[in-house]
Amino acid sequence: MTDAIAKAAEILKDHRDSIDRLDAILIYTLGERFKHTQAVGKLKATHDLPPSDPNREADQIDRLEDLAKRADLDPEFAKKFLNFIISEVIQHHKRHQS
Repeated sequence: MTDAIAKAAEILKDHRDSIDRLDAILIYTLGERFKHTQAVGKLKATHDLPPSDPNREADQIDRLEDLAKRADLDPEFAKKFLNFIISEVIQHHKRHQS
């Protein structure tokens, strides 16, 4: 293996190690987020509040799009990601309503 290939392999490993750490952070962060949204769902069910809040959802999408732009992330991707999360949260909230 040449020095250039060995160096490239080392850099690749470093990137992959960082990706693995960031994936773990994302999963644990989503887990923590869903703990809070489940608590919100239970609270809404207890007080007979609707499972979704379109105004809150729109505000969150706007906020996330702005954060994505500042983070140099495609805002459309961020919007799709949040919409997916919101739809999962609403499904959880609806289950609490039953």
